[in-house]
Amino acid sequence: MSDVRVAGVGLTSFGNTPERTSRDLFGDATIEAFADSGVPRDDVEALLYGNFMGELSEHQGHQGPLMAEAAGIRAPATRYESACASSGVAIRDAVKRIRNGEEDVLLVGGAERMTNLGTAGATEALAIAADDLWEVRAGTTFPGAYALMAQAYFSEFGGEHEDLAHIAVKNHENALTNEKAQYQRAIDVDDVLEAPQVSSPLGLYDSCPISDGAAALVLTSEDYAAEHDLDAPVAITGTGQGGDRMALHDREHLARSPAAREAGEEAYAEAGIDASDVDVAEVHDCFTIAEVLAIEALDLEPIGEGISAARDGRTTADGETPINLSGGLKAKGHPVGATGASQIAEVSKLLAGTHPNSDHVADATTGVAHNAGGTVASATVHVLEVVA
Repeated sequence: MSDVRVAGVGLTSFGNTPERTSRDLFGDATIEAFADSGVPRDDVEALLYGNFMGELSEHQGHQGPLMAEAAGIRAPATRYESACASSGVAIRDAVKRIRNGEEDVLLVGGAERMTNLGTAGATEALAIAADDLWEVRAGTTFPGAYALMAQAYFSEFGGEHEDLAHIAVKNHENALTNEKAQYQRAIDVDDVLEAPQVSSPLGLYDSCPISDGAAALVLTSEDYAAEHDLDAPVAITGTGQGGDRMALHDREHLARSPAAREAGEEAYAEAGIDASDVDVAEVHDCFTIAEVLAIEALDLEPIGEGISAARDGRTTADGETPINLSGGLKAKGHPVGATGASQIAEVSKLLAGTHPNSDHVADATTGVAHNAGGTVASATVHVLEVVA
């Protein structure tokens, strides 16, 4: 089974660029990824591309070959869709294919164009990742769904909005040095608590923004990297995927994420690590409560204690396990089809020492990326390690 190396990564800036198409964005991300990797485009054997709402935001299906053209490659191309975990599942498939010896070089990534829809249009488009019959038609959108999860957490384990506010403050602080982040400005706890309420207990600063952007990765086998003398010290050593019931009312727990736990356990087992080995993580914080549920599901915090992790400094940049040094979805942005690939790019750069926040984790050798779809009805987890 071949080791899977992250040979190159590329990211556009995440933000509000309604005039730019997904093909434009992905093309730019691939330029950066190929330049970073040193891999010729002609060596790419396939493109695995994540996108969620292209039919709604751009009236464009069949995006695989379109994005291959944008990337300047001639290779089979497939689009993957799993809501906000779309590029996470694309990466998982790419890792398995390289490990199995099917290919040596794959281009993987994703993009999303959202801001051209406006707030109401983007909210409606995102809502189709929930159960249309039992949730969407009843008026439930994701801010409301995550608010229910936050209320359930507070009821079961305690906590309050101020605890969540510390997560938002932390992630905005981390984004200050990330030139690709949508929001590069500091906020304080009072800003979060005094912001307009979206759905109790969540306010404006508890929520990730609507974003445009793209991310691309060049993944290779260990043998290809050695043969071509690539500078690729980071490998994806574990991959996992989990699932849960779609609608919240069908779930056993609202305050836990079994899909993320399943994915994490599988990824940890493949990599031969446990949670105590993780030095840094990028997790899917579409809302502040989502970060709490993620770090508990990944055993980075005990169940019921993740709520205090940011407030007490355990997950801050200089804490025991820094979480979302990129700024996370909260401040870096969340162009949903690109998010999973962007998390891998951020962790890879953090471990390689090329990220603006690498100084906070200078001795880190192991990182985790957690990507979730909907209210975590689907989730992927990847373990990355420095191997050379």
